[in-house]
Amino acid sequence: MEPQVAGLALNANGDPARFADLNLPVLPDSIPGFAGPLSGVLAGLDWAANKGATHIVTAAADTPFFPCDLVPQLLQAAEATDTDIALARTPDGRHPTFGLWPTVLRDDLRATLNDGLRKVVLWTDKHGGATAHFPDDAAFFNVNTPDDLAQAGTML
Repeated sequence: MEPQVAGLALNANGDPARFADLNLPVLPDSIPGFAGPLSGVLAGLDWAANKGATHIVTAAADTPFFPCDLVPQLLQAAEATDTDIALARTPDGRHPTFGLWPTVLRDDLRATLNDGLRKVVLWTDKHGGATAHFPDDAAFFNVNTPDDLAQAGTML
């Protein structure tokens, strides 16, 4: 991700010291309880807005093969549909943790989360989210188990 963006941060709850070797800011969720991926998006939006950024891009940390052109494709999809939000999609479906998000919508997202909404696509669809199409489902393969890790090794 680093070559595609101006700065990196990691959204994680719990003890941030476990990520000290990464030398990245660790952003905890600002919504109490486990509010899901949108809460992590909100943490990133707040962090980026405080740095003067207009957008963030999110990617799942357990997805090692995501596209090297993720950010340009998300930007192109958003520009083509004149919207500020874009999500990745493959033939297998949408990948809502891979997205482009505008910092100007962070207060709307905070209110939405406080109202109980947790589904990423319900919130993005409300704001006319665009879709960036990627042809390879394997690019979004995520590693959750030892078997997945072995499969990732084979894919590598």
